[in-house]
Amino acid sequence: MSPGDVADLWAQAQVTSLLRSIDGEPPAYGSLSWLRLAPGDPRKVAAIITAAEAYRQRAAEEARLEQLAAEDPEAYRMQVYAEANEYAASVARDIARRPTAEESRRRAELGPAREVIAAAGWPPVAVPGRPGWYRHFVDGHQVDRPTNTQQDGSARDH
Repeated sequence: MSPGDVADLWAQAQVTSLLRSIDGEPPAYGSLSWLRLAPGDPRKVAAIITAAEAYRQRAAEEARLEQLAAEDPEAYRMQVYAEANEYAASVARDIARRPTAEESRRRAELGPAREVIAAAGWPPVAVPGRPGWYRHFVDGHQVDRPTNTQQDGSARDH
């Protein structure tokens, strides 16, 4: 067990003891709520111990990272930038799924026009570019007429 672990356990025990009869957490050290506490209020002391322990932990982590940077710069970079690298990888996966500008442009281009074909048993189809005209399927042939009433058989061709 390291000295830091011992200090952490001591701080937890002290705060627990001080707040035994009080509900909730102490206010943040130096906050307006902390300043309003009476000088002998156990929450005031608990806040000081909590702040001191947080500072000790942050200083210990900074020292550990400085030592890692000096001993193994690559391991230091991997650890310090791990979250940023993970986020960048997730963004890259999202971007990779999106179409490129070229792909979007190609998708937006109209392909060659397809001929309108009427089918047996289906209603006539409007002929593009000829308002009011409809393509009918009559006796196996495509016939354009100015009506959308179903036309069947050659008798109606005339």
